[in-house]
Amino acid sequence: MSTPADRAQYGQNLLEIRGLRVAYGNSRRDAVEVVHGIDLSIRPGERLAVVGESGSGKSVTARAVLGLDTDASLSGSIRLGEHELTTLSRRRMRDIRGARIGLIFQDPLAALNPVMRVGWQIMQPLIIRGTGKREARQRGIDLLGRLGVRDAGARFDDYPHQFSGGMRQRVVIAIAVIAQPELLIADEPTTALDVRVQAQVLQLLDELARERGMAVMLITHDLGIVAGFAERVVVMRNGRVVEHGDVDSIYAAPKAEYTRGLLGAVPRLDSDPDRELATVAPDWDAS
Repeated sequence: MSTPADRAQYGQNLLEIRGLRVAYGNSRRDAVEVVHGIDLSIRPGERLAVVGESGSGKSVTARAVLGLDTDASLSGSIRLGEHELTTLSRRRMRDIRGARIGLIFQDPLAALNPVMRVGWQIMQPLIIRGTGKREARQRGIDLLGRLGVRDAGARFDDYPHQFSGGMRQRVVIAIAVIAQPELLIADEPTTALDVRVQAQVLQLLDELARERGMAVMLITHDLGIVAGFAERVVVMRNGRVVEHGDVDSIYAAPKAEYTRGLLGAVPRLDSDPDRELATVAPDWDAS
């Protein structure tokens, strides 16, 4: 974990991305660049939302931070505290994942191993870092109960298919935060959940962030859930940042036409039910 002295040396940002480019392809000649030189930063304990339509580069950026796509070609800088992540070995990156950066995937069923009990999967981030099985199990049960799973001790030995979608998302959250990371990346954590469960999941993330002083990068296409959760917002389109700033300023007076279109497409309870929702025109020349 980075110390105050480390942050004084490398700046006040916990995560700092500068000029990040991500491309996929077997060679430079046929490589396709999907993220085009973006800048992004997160301070310790801050909650940042990265928003944009599907294909805007949000999840690709998150995966680049964690070094998950071994076939991706990266350039630019991704710095976590004192570490330059783009130059770390795979072994060192495995030490970063879970311990310093946690990740919540958007599809909890796909993220969980269907033939392994959920408790064993929750314990793994602790066990691989030397925690004894008995302690890891108890910490896992306590956390699962804290996240709202009833009879957590009994459910700990169930399989993923025995949980509802909302409960599976709680299991995925437990896996992501049990090692107490400094940064949590939540990639569309409320996708496919009903509105009530969405609110519960976001409330849990908010409480965990406050209690642990944990920074959160919330990746979403839904601007409707951002206002009550994030402090700052970065708007992406076609692999570029088109606007960024604090949430209140962006929502009150968005500068980019694309941001205005996204906000205009959010349904409002106080609006005329006969009013047509805004649409966002395709940007064919942005790639």
